[in-house]
Amino acid sequence: MTRIDDLPVRDELRGKSPYGAPQLDVPVRLNTNENPYPLPEPLVERIAERVREAARDLNRYPDRDAVQLRTELAAYLTKTGKHPLGTENVWAANGSNEVIQQLLQTFGGPGRTALGFEPSYSMHALIARGTGTGWISGPRGADFTIDLAAAERAIAEHRPDVVFITTPNNPTGNAVPPETVLALYEAAQAAKPSMVVVDEAYVEFSHGDSLLPLLAGRPHLVVSRTMSKAFGAAGLRLGYLAADPAVVDAVQLVRLPYHLSAITQATALAALEHTDTLLGYVEQLKAERDRLVAELRAIGFEVTESDANFVQFGRFADAHEAWQKILERGVLVRDNGVPGWLRVSAGTPAENDAFLDAVRDVQSFVGDTPTPPKELEA
Repeated sequence: MTRIDDLPVRDELRGKSPYGAPQLDVPVRLNTNENPYPLPEPLVERIAERVREAARDLNRYPDRDAVQLRTELAAYLTKTGKHPLGTENVWAANGSNEVIQQLLQTFGGPGRTALGFEPSYSMHALIARGTGTGWISGPRGADFTIDLAAAERAIAEHRPDVVFITTPNNPTGNAVPPETVLALYEAAQAAKPSMVVVDEAYVEFSHGDSLLPLLAGRPHLVVSRTMSKAFGAAGLRLGYLAADPAVVDAVQLVRLPYHLSAITQATALAALEHTDTLLGYVEQLKAERDRLVAELRAIGFEVTESDANFVQFGRFADAHEAWQKILERGVLVRDNGVPGWLRVSAGTPAENDAFLDAVRDVQSFVGDTPTPPKELEA
């Protein structure tokens, strides 16, 4: 039987594993940061209406530039992000991963490098590898915050072409202060004119505000977003970015023709019509997230501050064994390779109760000796 290593794959892909979290049939699944609330019925009906309308023209290519969708996304960002944006400031693609891929295809590539502060979203490094961009792992402190002085030194030393800042950070949950982002942006411009990508996939769950206002006067800054989390539309696969219009023009040099289907555009437009309802679910999840933090600490776990819809908790002498014990109690959380820690997504109140009952049974696995690190999957 032919194996991957028997094929003439690129050297940087040899020995690697595809990205993915376990998809197991268990009563409570809290491992992939999904929004646990199904879409409300009026939105489901509106999606059906818009898709039916789009279906009449499926013999034609979709709007190649997704102008209506980008216009509505810009209106949403203007309303919620406290910074005015127009259609020319926004680009959309199939999930934020494709947004990141297009950015690295445009500003990275062979002979260029990208830097991120790990542990963080592992797809940044994986997409860098897939686009032939060299990856540099930047430092974080023991509390998972970005050590600004160390980060500035890393940027000055490596002079990366692209810098990733994930806030709130996945998988740790903590947010990056605006002043840190500004300092890193200035450091990146001093080292060489570099693109700085702020990944805000979870920002709607944050205690603070979006960093969109930092875009003003900073043409090398990009803010990446997604509809998978706050909009409860992980199955839609719609991501987008906000940036200077020149950045939007640049990524179109690498985008595939007609990359967003008419059905995707119609569904996303329907979801944007129900923003207020969907953000109401976000408020419920924020309250449940804060309850998880408080109750896990009351039980005796160490918990990282979280501005996302998930919580990182530990520390375990054997994180994977603790993960297995929780799974045996019918609850699936994420063992994503941060030594000594696990991550749980905020679910419904009933799901969170089941999780808390399960973790009370695994306190004996809390210890001071973390498991060895492995490649992160976030």
